[in-house]
Amino acid sequence: MKPQDIVKEKSSLWIFGYGSLVWKPDFVYKRSKIGFINGYKRRFWHGDDFYRGDKEKPGRVATLVEDQEACTWGVAYEVIDSQLEESLQYLNMREVVLGGYVTEMVEFIPKEKAHAPLLALVYIATSDNPTYLGPASDMEIAARIAHSRGKTGHNIEYLVRLAEFMRLYCPEVEDEHLFSIEAAVLNIFSDCGGIKPSDQITILVGAT
Repeated sequence: MKPQDIVKEKSSLWIFGYGSLVWKPDFVYKRSKIGFINGYKRRFWHGDDFYRGDKEKPGRVATLVEDQEACTWGVAYEVIDSQLEESLQYLNMREVVLGGYVTEMVEFIPKEKAHAPLLALVYIATSDNPTYLGPASDMEIAARIAHSRGKTGHNIEYLVRLAEFMRLYCPEVEDEHLFSIEAAVLNIFSDCGGIKPSDQITILVGAT
């Protein structure tokens, strides 16, 4: 779907983020809600050769993989009226043109029980994308993340900020894939002398 097709006859739109959008939306929105979508699991299976990596060494970033038993937590943002076209043009460049993602509409369930489910736009990278890297072990994914950097900073920042979001806003959720990769990155840095792994990652993230 092109941005102009998405906004046809709409005065508002919810956009669901599950990767860098949870901590760095960078577009204008009216309000946001924390919650989840069913039927998808978050996986670091997509390659990023612009924001968090380069052509020679693509980074690893999150996409969604269909799994009827799974759910993925993140943030939904409401974009309204005059914000719509500008925000979608920005996201089209960020997620589709440079990121290789496609759009889908999904049911988003807010964390606050009093709020009803709503439809939200989500960006998903599929296996037919040329930068898609696919499944790998936690250690392989961690090694790629630990050694990749792109236009907006180190790949580690992407991982750490996402893990921080989950711990702060969804403390009851055990995201095994995300936290296992984070632990594997910490193990990579544990052999570097003198500085604690967590301090080394803080230094790297702060330098982005």
